[in-house]
Formats: sequence, structure tokens, C-alpha cells
Amino acid sequence: MITVDLSAYGEDFVADPYPVYAKLRESGPVHHVRTSLGNEVWLIVGHAEARAALADPRLSKAPATVGRRMLDEEVIGPYLLVLDPPDHTRLRRLVAREFTGRRVEALRPRVQRVTDELIDAMEPHGRADLVDALAFPLPITVICELLGVPAADRDAFRAWSSEIVAPTGGEFETSAVHALGGYLDALIEDKRCAGPTDDLLSALVRTRAEDGDRLSAAELRAMAYLLLIAGHETTVNLIANGVRALLEHPGQLAALRADRTSSTERWRRCCATTAPSRRVRRASPASPSRSGTRSSRPAPPSSWASPPATGTPRGSPTPTGSTSAATPPATWPSGTASTTASVRRWPGWRAGPRSAPC
Repeated sequence: MITVDLSAYGEDFVADPYPVYAKLRESGPVHHVRTSLGNEVWLIVGHAEARAALADPRLSKAPATVGRRMLDEEVIGPYLLVLDPPDHTRLRRLVAREFTGRRVEALRPRVQRVTDELIDAMEPHGRADLVDALAFPLPITVICELLGVPAADRDAFRAWSSEIVAPTGGEFETSAVHALGGYLDALIEDKRCAGPTDDLLSALVRTRAEDGDRLSAAELRAMAYLLLIAGHETTVNLIANGVRALLEHPGQLAALRADRTSSTERWRRCCATTAPSRRVRRASPASPSRSGTRSSRPAPPSSWASPPATGTPRGSPTPTGSTSAATPPATWPSGTASTTASVRRWPGWRAGPRSAPC
């Protein structure tokens, strides 16, 4: 069995892994690889194979399946991204009662105002760091308002979340996760004791299913943490990668400027080629199988499914991550262009979208 050492590709792989994925795909859809942290996993680079793996109930979202836990799971508790049915189904059903399209749509005017204020603050300087000035502060501001974090607490809230999303060191990240967990516990208790308010966290505290089921304090803490981390990191990456993609494809940028009515659809297609997350991970104590035949080789404890490399034949399905597909227009992007943004903006921020260690 050949093991591909991904660390041998160095910083080039971190900045733009898609040429490596394309090369691997030429010799097969599934590869045994060693990550930069020394972990051995199966890397799935084939579209059909990735879709099949992500739909296979034998593969788990939970690292605990193979005896592993991430730092945030140990401190905050299990959240939706590391849960399988029926636990995942139950929590999602409870949250869906309050986290509705109507609630999100009601945020639109406020999101627009915050965006306008951030852009207005950039303009007098003539230039600005897009991540620091817009992509980073916009989602954290909106999420704080969505969760009902008091204005006086938002600086500390941002500092903790910044360290967790872009850690500057192991001990600082650990401290930030513990501090944020303690803060969320206190915030939830305040929401429970106070009268009803309009924020999402208050609504989740009050929500109750027809059978009387409701979210526990630990589940509320984990849900608030997930909204913060998942909502914040993906938005930062989408804004930064999307704007870079438009700058690298001036024809698309010109078309967008000429027809603002198409902005939503063009931005959707732009995001489809600049996924905010590089990999999706699944865990299994068994080896992967090919064509229905299970391998007898010992299995690494987890598998990665990667987004596609650039240069996918035009008109063929192109996953936006590893689970959904979209067909990009012929001019978006070219077969040789890189669709991954490499952003280095503040200490601890790694080039491109940050991925958790496996």
C-alpha cells in the first residue's frame, strides 16, 4: 500500500491543494495519505465516491467513533457537526422550530447597515485589508446580535472567537474555548431567567417540541458555539475567497457590475467554485470499500472527502463542497485557474480556509 505524504508538498499544498488533488485523481478516487500532523487517513478525491461516502451510514461524523475528541467537543460538548442520527435528527428538529428563514430574512436590513458602515470606514483610507476590515468583523457582529450577546461583552466575545477560529498557540486556544464555554453558560442562564426577547438564543431556551422535548443547558451551549464558529468562519472565507475569485476573473466582475440584478445568482456561482471549507471528515473503524468489496487492509481512523480540483470538464457536476453539486458557466473559471484564495491577514491565520486537525 502506497501512502502519500501530504506534508511533502509544503506551503504550496496549504495555499492551493487542488493541483495535488487533480494529480491524485488521475490515478484513482481514493488514496491513503499522511497529513501534516502525522495522522494517516483515506483521502477521497473522486466526486461520485465522495458523495457515496458522505451518504454511507457506516461512516460517522463523530470522532468519538474511533476514540477521538476535538478540544471544543471536550469542553463545549457534542454539537451538530460531530453527531449522527438519531441525536443529530433530534437536535436539528428542535433548532429548526426557531432558526427559520423568516428570522434570517428579518436580519437583512441590519446586515446591510453593518456592511455599509464597514465599507464607509474603509473608503477614506483609499485601501484596506478586506479580511480585517470587512470579512472578519461583519459575521461576528451579526452573530452577536443573533444570539443576543450584550454590546458590553462583544469585545471579549470577539477576542475568544478570534483565537478559536485562528489560534495563535495551543494554550491560548484552550483558554479561549474554556472562557467562551463559561460565558455561554452564564449567558444562557441570564436568558432563562429574563423575560422573552427577540434573539435566537432566548427563543431556543423557550422552544419545546410537541412531546415536551427541549434543549438542555449543555445542548444550548453547544448550539450557540456552533452558530458562532461555523457561521463566522465560513462567512469570512466566502467573502475573502469570493472577492479574490472575482478579481482573478475580471470578465465575471465586469458582468456583475453591468447587471446588478444578477448579483445573487453570480455570487452563488462564485461561491460554488470557492468552497469555504477544504475537506469534510468522516470516521470509521472499518476499511473503505471499492465497488462494494471491503478492503482487508487495516483502516486509518478517518477519511477525508475533498472538493474538486479546478479544471473539471465544463458541464460536469462540480461539488461546492463534497455533498452538493452545481454546474458552473463555461467562463467561470478557466481550466487552469486556481479557485482557492490564499489569505494571510493576522497572526495565526493560515493560508486559505482553516481546517481542524484530524
